[in-house]
Amino acid sequence: MRRDGPPRREEYESAALPIWSELLAGVELGFLWISPVILGYGIPRGDGSGVVLVPGFLGTDFYLTQFRAWLRRIGYQPHYSGIRLNAECPNLLIQQYLQTAIEAAYKSTKRKIHVVGHSLGGTMARAAAAQSPDRVASVITLGAPIQGLVGHPAVMRTAELVRNQILKRHGPGVLPGCYTARCTCNFIESLMGKFPKSVRQTAIYSKSDGIMDWRVCRTGDPRVDVEVSSTHLGFVCSPLVYKVVAERLAGCGPSTPVVP
Repeated sequence: MRRDGPPRREEYESAALPIWSELLAGVELGFLWISPVILGYGIPRGDGSGVVLVPGFLGTDFYLTQFRAWLRRIGYQPHYSGIRLNAECPNLLIQQYLQTAIEAAYKSTKRKIHVVGHSLGGTMARAAAAQSPDRVASVITLGAPIQGLVGHPAVMRTAELVRNQILKRHGPGVLPGCYTARCTCNFIESLMGKFPKSVRQTAIYSKSDGIMDWRVCRTGDPRVDVEVSSTHLGFVCSPLVYKVVAERLAGCGPSTPVVP
């Protein structure tokens, strides 16, 4: 098991996690549909700020459709990342899609925006926020590996297959350590560096996560880390998570419009 502490580049490990628990994500979705949170009751209203959503490993914007609709319902302007499939070099995806989405949301609302990412998408969200603190007010990660790569063996094996395909597809166009914590690209360097104080952070994690080791999904700062009871897949459809997201977005205070 991983010990608490600062991120270490060499961490790329498998962990014995209860992946079977991910079957309960359907139950969490059912609870969301009957929860008043889905209609915006009992949670803070949004201030019209833009929110960019980032899908997780092997995910697309499509599975975040319900999340996007809910954010719009409670008063935000949600934006998709534009990522067709999150199975590519994260550094390239940030450059080609995520930064473009952040800039579009910023120009659309004329104020700093929020970035919310699930799993690997959360790690990418943090990196993008660190690279664009003048455009981002806050970043929220949902079960994101931000202190290393420690997950279920099946996920680690799949990630290795994706890594091999990336290296085969791009060759010298990516660094040899691509898709590992040992890479030295802007994506990894942004994660390893000091996070901008101007960007509010929230790291939501769950000890019931059957995909990623919850210990690597925290920053170690109790003001940032928020524990919920959720599966890994359920982070995007749990009423408990939705409530925390609404509260943390509102906790940033009203975004200041940009003066042309």
